[in-house]
Amino acid sequence: MTAGSALLAFDGSHIDGSLFTSITDLARDTRWLNGFVEWWTNVQLGVFAVLMVVGWWRARRRDGAAMTLALAVPVSVGVAFACAEVVKKIVAEQRPCRSLPHAFIVETCPVPNDYAFPSGHTTVAAASVAALFLLDRRLSAIAVLFAVLEGFTRVYVGAHYPHDVIGSALLALPVAYLTSLALRRLATPAVTRLRERLPIPLLVAADHRPSDGEPVRPADPTHATRATPPAHATPSDHSTPSERATRATQSPPSHGPGRHARR
Repeated sequence: MTAGSALLAFDGSHIDGSLFTSITDLARDTRWLNGFVEWWTNVQLGVFAVLMVVGWWRARRRDGAAMTLALAVPVSVGVAFACAEVVKKIVAEQRPCRSLPHAFIVETCPVPNDYAFPSGHTTVAAASVAALFLLDRRLSAIAVLFAVLEGFTRVYVGAHYPHDVIGSALLALPVAYLTSLALRRLATPAVTRLRERLPIPLLVAADHRPSDGEPVRPADPTHATRATPPAHATPSDHSTPSERATRATQSPPSHGPGRHARR
């Protein structure tokens, strides 16, 4: 198949061009928002980086498998992005700004060989969702919200068709998820051993407590708990021998019952 036939076969304007123009018409009606959205659609990728850092920070207090998943998140995102770039070269879909020159486009039209399908930004967002899902469900839920917003802003600024965004998610989610699963299975033993031999803050927190299955480090003998001395059964007399002798001489002699002293 030639490049020209590929362009004709995957021209987004024939797939969901009407939906695309509906969203870009919204951008035309909200020109006051264009500048911010164009800025945010790129800066928003930093949110996923922050979520990755938070996941890694929490994993320092968890077991080796969690730390492996934390380290695997950026790797999984990178693998998904690389796959998307390969697909992008194969499909070679023109950007909307070239297929629909009369549509309202916020973002500057890229060079002709910068193709549309799939969306690289959305690939990063969706891959982050999948990789974080295995590490921390709460962080993944936050990532979902920003991923949806990322996909919408890519269409809003006119950089991608809706199917570019959807296709990115369908590609990135399984790739990132399976990559993280594979890395957890293959690399957890190595990461666990590294945490034992090199307990630096990058891999393990100072207050980390080993979970079941993790070896427990020997306790520091300087912090060993001292045994509690046994309690005395009865109170003892702490007076000195001379004091006891003085008390004995001052005490009157005891007399048996019925006896009286005679002069």
